[in-house]
Amino acid sequence: MEIWINPRCGKCRTALGALESVGAKYTVRRYLEDPPTAAELEQVLERLALEPWDITRLDEQAAKDLGMKQWTREPGDRARWIAAMAEHPILIQRPIITADDGHAVVARTPEALSSVLP
Repeated sequence: MEIWINPRCGKCRTALGALESVGAKYTVRRYLEDPPTAAELEQVLERLALEPWDITRLDEQAAKDLGMKQWTREPGDRARWIAAMAEHPILIQRPIITADDGHAVVARTPEALSSVLP
């Protein structure tokens, strides 16, 4: 299992604490320091069963600078959104946990977090 975190994020720290409390084996990816590639984002989105705009932090300054709130959300626009997240990883919602069984979650709620705990 892997968890993508921003150490300054409270939800990320909560998720790490939950993983520790159940003795889960996981690796940490500080995605701001080790940004995912566009291909990795595609894979995670497939595992999440979400679109890129579903995991984009639109209130970040980078999103405002790019005018992302006005971007269309059609299948043909996916590459544009993914490229923006790869270039500006601060735009990626967190924490994202990829479970060993193949699924992934944006672990912002207790329910989502518990769905990946052993």
